[in-house]
Amino acid sequence: MLKGIDPILNADVLYALRAMGHGDDLIIADTNFPSDAIARQTTLGRVLRIDRPVAEVARAVLSVYPLDTFVDDSVGRMEVVGEPDTILPVMQEFQAEVAAAGWADPALPIERFAFYDRAKSAYAVIQTGERRFYGCFALRKGVIPPDEG
Repeated sequence: MLKGIDPILNADVLYALRAMGHGDDLIIADTNFPSDAIARQTTLGRVLRIDRPVAEVARAVLSVYPLDTFVDDSVGRMEVVGEPDTILPVMQEFQAEVAAAGWADPALPIERFAFYDRAKSAYAVIQTGERRFYGCFALRKGVIPPDEG
């Protein structure tokens, strides 16, 4: 246990988040996403796991992970097939966590197969215990500015 760090952020996840650089993507995926197969193609090369609901995982990750403010697609979500404008409850809950972390823009919809392609080029994939469909999101890492003074 560490002070000030959400206890669901295990050592493997903390390592990956720390190793990532500006512009690297992190995928937070539901339990049905082909996380292992996709993760083998990422920079990290293996799947990470946090067996909790996706919104809880987002809250924990965003407590230590800055979002990229230089691009418009820092936060993305997998679209519902055939219904790109549909926002499911799992997406609303994720969006609430992103907003609480200071990101006001809605998650950009990404077509399912385009999402798979983005995930393959990501730094890492965290598979969650989320069982609701379309609980798959992409977060692009930003920077932490230097201390003033």
